[in-house]
Amino acid sequence: MSLPIAPIGSIAPLAGFGGVSPTGYDAARGGAAAGSSVMPVGQTASGANFASALANGFDAVQAAQTDANQLAVQAATGQLVDPAQLTIATTKAQLMTQMASAIQSKAVTAFNTIMSMQA
Repeated sequence: MSLPIAPIGSIAPLAGFGGVSPTGYDAARGGAAAGSSVMPVGQTASGANFASALANGFDAVQAAQTDANQLAVQAATGQLVDPAQLTIATTKAQLMTQMASAIQSKAVTAFNTIMSMQA
């Protein structure tokens, strides 16, 4: 007896965080590297955009963790047909959590650096 196995899809990037092109060049941003803080002349950065991007990223982490938890419950109760789905979901949630933790650590380090400059 053979069960059909669904193909593994790609992991989507975090919502709100733009992808970086292979060359890092983004013509839409006046040649600035994608994801860089360099703004073309005449444009200003908005703190609200950063805050919403950060919130969207953390919402995506929470959604990935919820998905992994639901699949774990299905696996424990015998309702999950494809155990690879659980493995993929838990790995995705783990990597997203590690990335969020690294972002938090870098933000705290940057804050502390800025505060030490003012003293």
